[in-house]
Amino acid sequence: MIFYSDKYSTRHHFKALSSDFKALLLLTIVFGLTGCGNNESNVSSGNKTGTLYWGNGTEPQSLDPQIATGVPEHHIISALMEGLVLKDRKTLEPRPGVAESWDITKNGTVYTFKLRDSARWSNGDKHIAQDYVWSWWRALQPALGNLYAYMLFPIKNAQQYYEGDITDFSEVGVKAIDDQTLQVTLNYPTPYFLQLLDHYSLFPVHQATIEKFGTADQRGTRWTYEGNLVSNGPFQLVDWKINRRIVVQSNPYYWDANNVSLKEIVFIPIENIVTEERMFRAGQLHVTSSLPADKISTYREANDPELRVAPYLGTYYYRLNVRKPQFQDPRVRRALAMSVDRQRLVDNITRGGQIPAYAMTPPGTMGYYPKSDLKFDPKGARRLLAEAGYPNGEGFPATEILYNTNEGHRKIAVALQEMWKKNLNVDIRLLNQEWKVYLNSESAGEYEISRAGWIGDYVDPNNFLDLFLCGGGNNRTGWCNEEYDRLILDVAPSKSSHKERLEVFQQAETMLLNEMPIIPIYTYTTVQLVDSSVKNFDANIMNAASYKDIYLQVNQE
Repeated sequence: MIFYSDKYSTRHHFKALSSDFKALLLLTIVFGLTGCGNNESNVSSGNKTGTLYWGNGTEPQSLDPQIATGVPEHHIISALMEGLVLKDRKTLEPRPGVAESWDITKNGTVYTFKLRDSARWSNGDKHIAQDYVWSWWRALQPALGNLYAYMLFPIKNAQQYYEGDITDFSEVGVKAIDDQTLQVTLNYPTPYFLQLLDHYSLFPVHQATIEKFGTADQRGTRWTYEGNLVSNGPFQLVDWKINRRIVVQSNPYYWDANNVSLKEIVFIPIENIVTEERMFRAGQLHVTSSLPADKISTYREANDPELRVAPYLGTYYYRLNVRKPQFQDPRVRRALAMSVDRQRLVDNITRGGQIPAYAMTPPGTMGYYPKSDLKFDPKGARRLLAEAGYPNGEGFPATEILYNTNEGHRKIAVALQEMWKKNLNVDIRLLNQEWKVYLNSESAGEYEISRAGWIGDYVDPNNFLDLFLCGGGNNRTGWCNEEYDRLILDVAPSKSSHKERLEVFQQAETMLLNEMPIIPIYTYTTVQLVDSSVKNFDANIMNAASYKDIYLQVNQE
């Protein structure tokens, strides 16, 4: 049994709970979040039945792997679907997934994957190599609006096909040699290619199901709804109640079904992290997505083993819409970046061991430590702003920060609002939007400043720097620099050594920081609560959960 500090009772002693907490528990019962129709908590009942209750942060935008873009979506899609390879739950090294083996030519440009004969879709259909050919063809249809289309560009002619320079998909380097053999030809050796295959944008989708509900490049059809979605991963979708829960159950047709312990996962969207933490303490969640900053010290002082704080391969930053008149001058953008006291933010607001960020790429990513001359320099920032035509902030238009609904994001936005007023004398307004609306606003360029975060899809500096390619789906700033694109797309891939690649990345990152279409704030850490009954959820720098490996241990009372 786990005990907390004097401020909290144990999670099993409900009589000591405050009145507002009791009201919250009543609310969870109304929404069907408790187990077995009695006073038994979700965690207690879930440990017995093999049901994992997962705080998902927010309602997902989409469960289409070639449309989704966020971490909340990733959590669910990675339970439902699987790529050719998996990530080791500890080291993140590539491991066999749908492909039981692969061969790579000596020059590193041709990969031949052998698919498992036992691979099946969740409806029992045989899972074959052609499924990948069709799925990647779909991912490269411009009308689909796949913001991750560029993830396929290492494949020969994939970019040319996407941009319309060639129209025959057979010229793209992906071929089904037979039902169980897939051959992929790259433009150049790509050290992180196997890692890409575990990203949901390269997951296969079930052609017949998609075509049943619309055309291949049609967005938002009903193919991802409960009762419709056909997947190939360890779980299958059985229930989706908007803003209440998404339930997945073990997939009997999964190739490794005998080694999947969990029977069910219930993903619960909870944008209010205070509510989420209370639900965890009440035994309604096994895992939270986050933790209120002002509660971290309490758990630390109690040496609570359920607190998890770990390095996380991600950068919290702000996007600047360079299409807006006040942000077209890079001196203005740099002045804003120089006016942010990052150390104060991580010490007093986030308080989760985050590292102040002065570059986009997290330090230590595959041995890369970006150099940066960015620093907290209010005097220098005021000088730059004056040079740009706004002495002491005069004439600078009132500007809006957009952020998705989350108390942590609000606190950071308020802090920056105050810093920019104090250091630059500019007026900032705040606007919060629900997750899906926020994503749509960003994609449409309907913002001035927007909070953002990027969690690595694979462990390589390229994953952070190729975000800002001209017209890139995840760029969204309006910034475009052809020389930057050349460095990322042509020069870096042509280098024969890792050291030479890193030198090119440093050139590109310096260019990005000089022009400053984004303001790096801090390097993430994972800060969450994980119940002691959850086993094989290992800490790693991507906080990637291998649901097929997780099991629940019944706690002894």
